[in-house]
Amino acid sequence: MNLFEVIKTLKPTTSHPEMIPDFLYGAFRRKSISFFNGLTDENTIVYWFQSRSFTIDLRLKSQTGTAVQERQGWIGNTLWDSASQLLSWEVKDYANYQNHVQWPEPAKLHAIGNCILEFSPSHVYVEDWRQQVQRGLFLGLRLQSAIEVQSGQKLEMDGGLIICADHIAYALTRLPEVQSAVAQMDLKAVDPTVFALLESFEVSIGTDAQAKTYSTRTSETGKTFNLENFEVLNETRLVQSVILDGRDIDLIFELDIYQPDYQFQYATSTTTQAEGWLKSEQDHLMHHAERVL
Repeated sequence: MNLFEVIKTLKPTTSHPEMIPDFLYGAFRRKSISFFNGLTDENTIVYWFQSRSFTIDLRLKSQTGTAVQERQGWIGNTLWDSASQLLSWEVKDYANYQNHVQWPEPAKLHAIGNCILEFSPSHVYVEDWRQQVQRGLFLGLRLQSAIEVQSGQKLEMDGGLIICADHIAYALTRLPEVQSAVAQMDLKAVDPTVFALLESFEVSIGTDAQAKTYSTRTSETGKTFNLENFEVLNETRLVQSVILDGRDIDLIFELDIYQPDYQFQYATSTTTQAEGWLKSEQDHLMHHAERVL
């Protein structure tokens, strides 16, 4: 069955103890990153999708022109330290397109309006993220196991799917034997003959319905997300039957969050005094103001 048909048979997830602040839920595009040396990047394509407990992240220099060995994408557990108010990520070695951790620092976050401002504790950079969605389906599926149908072997893989209204993020790591080979490579000096191995790690982002707008896999850009062949195992698990490298594989997903009509945060509160100030000064302050995504 198609995923959208399958989830109609599921009950929305009940409220869990918050693993992260709910203002982080959603699909975020990076508007800019500013560095300690005074330089700012407003052009790199960066998306951060956040489910209840995990993150999918994609970073490309351009939509289709990023060198195979320079692409960045990963999926990982999201960790929130309430005492220090810091966000960090737990990413398995095989759950990263690259062979090293590109962003080792935790994040200090501040929400204002439709922005999430992310400050590195060392002050080496600050990132400006913009919420892309306001209301709609919120679904997070995290891969719990990948089973080769013929042998029954459990494969060491990670993956997930996050749907936020009309924005979609999908991640699936390389097959274990491919990952073992890639892990030994120096990606900065890798031979083009093995590019297909690198590209088999998929992180794809869709920004308008079900087509893949950006992807670590060149051949996937513009294609439709595969949301077919899903079945319900129980109230918290789904299975999808896929073919990877000619092998029949069952991807078993855990339901991380499911809200059919979720209100994502795209505005924040302030004091009554501040609201009065803004209203009294709006002829000047709001003259050119508009929602920027």
